[in-house]
Amino acid sequence: MPWINKELCTGCQICVDKCSVGAISMEEEIAFIKEDECIRCGVCHDVCPEDAVRHDGERIPEEVQSNLAWAKGLLTHEYYLNDKTKQKQLIERLQRFFTKNKKVVEKTIEQLEILQNTEYAD
Repeated sequence: MPWINKELCTGCQICVDKCSVGAISMEEEIAFIKEDECIRCGVCHDVCPEDAVRHDGERIPEEVQSNLAWAKGLLTHEYYLNDKTKQKQLIERLQRFFTKNKKVVEKTIEQLEILQNTEYAD
């Protein structure tokens, strides 16, 4: 999912004007991509003169830190606080949760590869 680096965006609105589905708007003089409307065509990446439209892969470290902060927040909840057994069980459940998410992504990628070799690729 493309996103706008607020520090690089100059508010020129070129991406807003060029977005074929109107998924980009201005918020406080900075472009903003509406994720639910974006069709991932890549035009915004191509037209931004400041390279402010970024790829989601750049956010991996940030998302990992967010997941860890969420997990640590759970671990410090009064239910788990000072109970190593409950904390260990929670960590195991979180590992299963993220493993499930990883499997969903892997299966989705497999299906997209199949889709790529069907009628949609023509």
